[in-house]
Amino acid sequence: MTSLSAPFTDFAARVRQRVDDALAAALPADPDCPALLHEAMLYSLLAPGKRLRPLLVLMAAEACGSELSVAMPAACAVEMIHAYSLVHDDLPAMDDDAMRRGRPSCHAKFGEATAILVGDALQARAFELLAREMAPAVAATCCAELGAAAGASALVGGQCDDLAAEGQDGTLEQLQAIHRRKTGALIRVSLRLGAIAAGAPTDATERLDRYGQRVGVVFQITDDLLDHEGSAEDLGKATQKDAKRGKLTYPGLLGVEASREQARQLTLEALADLAPLGPPAKPLCALAQFVLERRR
Repeated sequence: MTSLSAPFTDFAARVRQRVDDALAAALPADPDCPALLHEAMLYSLLAPGKRLRPLLVLMAAEACGSELSVAMPAACAVEMIHAYSLVHDDLPAMDDDAMRRGRPSCHAKFGEATAILVGDALQARAFELLAREMAPAVAATCCAELGAAAGASALVGGQCDDLAAEGQDGTLEQLQAIHRRKTGALIRVSLRLGAIAAGAPTDATERLDRYGQRVGVVFQITDDLLDHEGSAEDLGKATQKDAKRGKLTYPGLLGVEASREQARQLTLEALADLAPLGPPAKPLCALAQFVLERRR
């Protein structure tokens, strides 16, 4: 890992176990929850992964001067929404992926019906967690923000349009509109939730939002490049599936080098957004570099 991304990797090493412990604690066993469902929920929520979105919540809170514990319920809620979206995206009726993060996807291990119910239950638990664990006014704002980011005009709508665009000739504008919602919405709301939990002023929240918009696009560009050029062994899932399914991608529309150049330019703009926040935003600056350079 380059020294430029060290502040992010150091932050992740410092708090990753705290995030995993909080996620596990947020899904306690309950006699009314079927054991199979609970097992499948934990399997999906605690699957190996970068924990990018909860780390974004916590980094944003810290950049705004808050203790991490204040934002941990929001961090867990975002990861629950993300995990639910992956479980549903992998279903045969959606992206049809049998592997996720180097192991069988939820439906491949537990069956399609259980996977659908896992997604339903994780989504509900995310909002319950916000409502129960945060101060009422903050919880209401966070629920509204996360609901919008996960809803029909954002995450779900982006996935719907992504499926509809398969095999169709598309434009860069279409691709941007899909991923602004499908990928970018949860990245942006992660930063906003961290700022809201910290009680940040509007200017700081909007700076973090703009940073999130740009990093979200960079994340998707690198994701497309990895699917185009990466190996299944490194990524823990099949590669070149997007091209085979006729999906719109950045390298497919712009070419590899132009895609890389756009990612570099957006990273520079994201760093400029954070400059007024000073040293507390160093992990977020490093994250932008990490996303640009990631190889898995």
